Amino acid sequence: MTNGDQTSRAHNFLSHALVPAAQRFHRGPLLILEAVVAAHVPQLALIAGFPSSADALAFYTRLHEQEGFTAAVQKWESSPNPPYEQTSSALLEAAEYSPEFPEPAKSPRVFELRVYHSPTWRQLDALHQRFAAREVPIFHRCGIHPVLYASTAIGPNLPNLTYLIPFDDLAAREKAWNAFTADAEWQKVRAESVAKDGEIVSSIQISLFRATVYSPFR
Repeated sequence: MTNGDQTSRAHNFLSHALVPAAQRFHRGPLLILEAVVAAHVPQLALIAGFPSSADALAFYTRLHEQEGFTAAVQKWESSPNPPYEQTSSALLEAAEYSPEFPEPAKSPRVFELRVYHSPTWRQLDALHQRFAAREVPIFHRCGIHPVLYASTAIGPNLPNLTYLIPFDDLAAREKAWNAFTADAEWQKVRAESVAKDGEIVSSIQISLFRATVYSPFR
């Protein structure tokens, strides 16, 4: 979006139309996040969990079946100014070691979205194996508790591993990552990984978001 009224109009549409309509039929996790540090700000992100790709692809069809939703979309788009500059979508497949979503927090938290790009699919498999077998336990010991680990099935920058981490605040995030980077076991795990498979992460994309007050999961 651009600076101006697009953000407030989007919040109004999401909080009064999309979220209530989705909650009538959607039983998976639903997050509405606002960018704090990202490649483009202002920006809003919607993250929804589904039991299958078919359910994910049917989500917007189901939304428009809800009473009043299509009219709300038309109202949102009726201003002389566009409702947003652009949108993008991606379909992610949760990794086998991805945890079940916990209960939402009582107050909005900071969410860190990390996307690790691997040079090849073979090296992405090695990255998932490293996470599942050795890295996740170190995360937990250092105060890093991702709620999702996934690979993009349809979307940009393939292949990649994407994970989402909630923190109480930015200070908690800094403390946890400082503990992780200084952890002796992590340094050993990384050195062994590079010796065996080479640099299995070619680049890292990091974005920080805050959950909105109306986000069902926050």
